[in-house]
Amino acid sequence: MKSLKKQIKGNHYLKFKIQPAEFINKNGLLWAEGNVIKYVCRHRDKGHAADINKAMHYLEMIKERDYDE
Repeated sequence: MKSLKKQIKGNHYLKFKIQPAEFINKNGLLWAEGNVIKYVCRHRDKGHAADINKAMHYLEMIKERDYDE
């Protein structure tokens, strides 16, 4: 896909052999799962600890959505 060859604002996803967006879309992941992958992949190059906190927040959402009664 041509759209995966460019990135708006930064290049933190372009270094991956498989970009998070491609992985997420090809595997049909839900929004929250996709965001976990996105934030974990970029934390070293962009958001640092804040991105880990965001990923953990989405994991909490998944847990509540799927496993809490």
